[in-house]
Amino acid sequence: MKTSLITVVLLLILSECYSQNLKKDAYVVMNSPELLEIIPDVVKVEILAEGFEWTEGPLWLENQNKLIFSDIPKNAIYEWTEKEGVKLYLKPAGYTSEKKRGGQTGSNGLLLNSKNDLILCQHGDRRMAKMNAKLSNPKAVFETLSGNYQGKKLNSPNDAVYHKNGELYFTDPPYGLEFRMEDSSKELDFQGVYKIDKSGNTILLTDELTRPNGIAFSPDQSKLYVANSDPGKAIWMVYDLTKNGLLENGKIFFDVTDRTKTQKGLPDGIKVHPNGWIFATGPGGVLIFTPEGEHLGTIGTNEATANCAFNSDYSELFITADDYLLRIKLIVE
Repeated sequence: MKTSLITVVLLLILSECYSQNLKKDAYVVMNSPELLEIIPDVVKVEILAEGFEWTEGPLWLENQNKLIFSDIPKNAIYEWTEKEGVKLYLKPAGYTSEKKRGGQTGSNGLLLNSKNDLILCQHGDRRMAKMNAKLSNPKAVFETLSGNYQGKKLNSPNDAVYHKNGELYFTDPPYGLEFRMEDSSKELDFQGVYKIDKSGNTILLTDELTRPNGIAFSPDQSKLYVANSDPGKAIWMVYDLTKNGLLENGKIFFDVTDRTKTQKGLPDGIKVHPNGWIFATGPGGVLIFTPEGEHLGTIGTNEATANCAFNSDYSELFITADDYLLRIKLIVE
């Protein structure tokens, strides 16, 4: 059923809101009954942890049955397990210099490479980096994967995703610079989307976005989705990939510029379900789209929502929203 044919927006208010571990002001707006294929008809948004400064980069570690996530202002990564709750995982995580500076210095996006190494988007150190330590014994020892483009320092890598061929795609807005666009240390006059090829070269894919942020591939990796977290042009773009892994046929996938005036949040993190649905954080919470750009509904957090991540069997969705770590249970066929 097409969204345009839906005459009533169904609001699924959380049940059992008296429970202390549920977010009482969370909700789900359903634009299409198709959403019930994944989202339960009674939705519970659990508060797993709170009291952080700005949570980001959730990543599920299957072998350890835990979630790790960044707190960017605290320059730290935390871990959460069902048994032990939250504790510090790694610090420093994004800025390793002893020279004091302001701004958002920590790690942002987190992901794993094919060898199960932790890859970090490091705001403060302005690089894509690999942690040279085991996931089970994290240490603040890092190797630079990319720190510059054509001899100029990157701004502050934000989010990243691996292609199945081993190339690493990432975004580079100015959010980790102390004074952002006006920072005197900013060397590039644009905000890029890049890839690191298998030889280690950093290749610019596009400089057309003002604030490139979240990034994800379609399940068949023929398309690349990129969020643009600019309140003046709050959009998600979709690109076709060429045989060489470059971008072509870029077009606006969905535009929420008007919504930023009335709802918290901007286009930010993106994760793609195996069925092709795009879970994209933005105004209101986590927006869910079909590959054709139909907005099926929104998981409303009532917070500025940064990112989300699935566990390994897609039965759970973790959400980082302002100072919260949240979770909802999903339907798995």
